[in-house]
Amino acid sequence: MTLLKQQGRITIGEIVERFGCSEATARRDLEAMEKTETLIRTIGGAMYDGMNTARDLPFDEKTGLSYLEKERIAASAASLVEEGDVVGLSGGTTNYLIAKLLKARKGITVVTNAVNIALELAGSDIQVVVTGGIMRHNSYELCGPLGEAMVGHLHIGKMFIGIDGISAAGGITTYSEQEAHIAKVLIARSRHTYAVFDHTKVGRTSLFSIAPLRELHGLVTDAALPEELSGAAASAGIEVQLALAER
Repeated sequence: MTLLKQQGRITIGEIVERFGCSEATARRDLEAMEKTETLIRTIGGAMYDGMNTARDLPFDEKTGLSYLEKERIAASAASLVEEGDVVGLSGGTTNYLIAKLLKARKGITVVTNAVNIALELAGSDIQVVVTGGIMRHNSYELCGPLGEAMVGHLHIGKMFIGIDGISAAGGITTYSEQEAHIAKVLIARSRHTYAVFDHTKVGRTSLFSIAPLRELHGLVTDAALPEELSGAAASAGIEVQLALAER
């Protein structure tokens, strides 16, 4: 399961080579694990199903999820949330994991434009505010003028933004123009904004800008930042919180 979380998927051949067992044993193990673990059997292997939610994207586009790293990042981000906070969560895997950790808490309000995050928090003691808009099927995020207008009336204390890229020159960026627009509005209505991301996003500059580094208050990630980005964050007075693996 640890390997599956790290890779997102695994083949029978990889199991045989990695663990020194027969193909028959590998198949029986996956069959047994499917009954108790968060995985889905595929032709020739299995895929991790830790999100436990419907999605339109095929799983092969989720290869390399860095799931263990994202779990640590989510735990680190959730530790910043205190009773009485109004928390903002944009879409994304890491923010979904933050929601899973927060759902057992009390005295918190969550503002989100992600339908899957709102559903995850349903039935909890958390007050959930869902923005309006048109849902993007790739991310379950609600975008567009309707949602942006609603966010304009809100006051968010701590905003956690999921991103597709971060760099010293480009700031935080995303592949979606619509998601960039709603993220800008959420940041503008927030007192503190934290970008949450794993090491694979570092040094990337995606097509659409969300915000320059100077508009952020904190970064929560799983590995030390390269010198240029670390220096830029320090110059902007940004706190960097590392969610390192236990040794």
